[in-house]
Amino acid sequence: MAFGAIGVNTAATGFGHLGELFILTHSDPMDRIDRIDEEAQRPAPPVTFTGRKTLVAAGIAVVLIAGALLIRPARQGDDARPPGPTERAASAVGMGAPAAAVDLTALVADREKWVAGHPKDDASWAVLGAAYLEQARRTAEPAWYPKAEKALKRSLEVRPAEKGNLDAMTGMGTLANARGDFGTGKKWGELVRAQAPKRWTAYPVLVDAYTGLGDYKGAERSMEQLLDLRPGLAAFVRASQVYRDRGWREDATMAMEHAGGAAKSPAEKAYVLFRLGELSWERGDAAQALRQYEGALRADPAQVEALGGRARALAGLGRGGEAVRDYRMALGRAQVPRLALELGELLDALGRGDEAKVPYDMLRASAARGAADGVNEAVVLGLFEADHGDPAVAVRRLTQEWSRHKGMQVADALAWALHKAGDDPAALEYAKKSTDRGVRSAEFAFHRAMIERSLGDDAGARRHLEEALRTNPRFSPVRVPQAKEALASIGQPPAGGPENMQPRTPWVAPELPKAAKPKPAAAKPKQPAPKPKPSGHPGPPART
Repeated sequence: MAFGAIGVNTAATGFGHLGELFILTHSDPMDRIDRIDEEAQRPAPPVTFTGRKTLVAAGIAVVLIAGALLIRPARQGDDARPPGPTERAASAVGMGAPAAAVDLTALVADREKWVAGHPKDDASWAVLGAAYLEQARRTAEPAWYPKAEKALKRSLEVRPAEKGNLDAMTGMGTLANARGDFGTGKKWGELVRAQAPKRWTAYPVLVDAYTGLGDYKGAERSMEQLLDLRPGLAAFVRASQVYRDRGWREDATMAMEHAGGAAKSPAEKAYVLFRLGELSWERGDAAQALRQYEGALRADPAQVEALGGRARALAGLGRGGEAVRDYRMALGRAQVPRLALELGELLDALGRGDEAKVPYDMLRASAARGAADGVNEAVVLGLFEADHGDPAVAVRRLTQEWSRHKGMQVADALAWALHKAGDDPAALEYAKKSTDRGVRSAEFAFHRAMIERSLGDDAGARRHLEEALRTNPRFSPVRVPQAKEALASIGQPPAGGPENMQPRTPWVAPELPKAAKPKPAAAKPKQPAPKPKPSGHPGPPART
């Protein structure tokens, strides 16, 4: 065998790959082929790890992981666990969305505990104030409003408005609107917009404030800016409100359906279903409204507004006993003045006037308690006094309210109070302000019709009575029978059209004067021939 076939162990020689290369290049070619074949058929040695290698590998892995964490530390979003009640409520409150009752209670307790130990945390004070506001909305308990005001003012003391405490300023605007002080709400909203025009949370405050003030063009502009900045639940809800006030019912429903698509939590979905139920009720579809109210209650059984809406729909469908039950359940949870008025009138319509005194007394007590906490219930109290109390008191209350807030609701209530007080000419002027904009409200149309009837305008009264019953034939258990009775007493116009549009005698073409013959044009006088000019002044050149 040649020298290169000895099979030298390259590791033992100390030359490594150089030794192996020397042997392979200085051996016989046939021997090299035989050796390659033998090595190809020989099984590879098993890979083994010694303890030392394992420790080294583990150490390297630990170093790499530690380096990665130093470069990018763990964040809150990395937590795979779902958010807890406090986080859910804080997110909803920050987005201006409804929060579940359990989550809201957890958030209030958490922030109260935190600010007790950290009184200089302006952001936590603002969150606490917003949570109190949501509690007031859910429970219809006005006692939450002073708490919200105190927390928000504390936040502004720690960090004043001049230093950009936008969350607290937005909360103050929301608080003012919730209390019915829309002028103050507008001031806070405009202050936020002046400091941060791109901050979308200012625009829901402005939409609500301008609507309450009767500046519907301003509300529409703010709504459009809100949709441009942040299309979502809050924006679509306000868009639906603006479209409803314009009388665009289909657009209002579509915008609210978009809000339903943007809703995430059960509380948000329940609120959207409640608002859809309100739109269905206003257009006279009581069965559809009932389904939507019930859907809202399935999503959020604690929602008082949806329970009151279901009672209203049941009353419209002729299920008075069930409606009374739901009204009482709703008022047992939250003494909402408007629901108390509706229950009292339903009991009156059912012939249970003695029982109606209880919700009427509840209405007075609830409104007085709200007034002590800064809540304005002038419209509900005015309508109640006009129908069940002293119309003169209603006129004074609503006239004062009109001086501050010139919205359609105030105009309608003041018109009705003036009608009940006997001042129909003035009442008609306010009734026109509430209906001429285009909103489709059976209640507004009924009030205007009764005013016109008192003024002897049977044609106008007939038109608006028909409009009220066409818009919602079940709008009130008390006023629907009155509308039908009034329409029957007015009767239908005579055949051929109203008297003021049709002459009593057959029309005869009048004899028109004959057209005068045109006179011949007078002959124009001849112009005298031009006199020759003196020779000292050359005339025009002669033509050849």
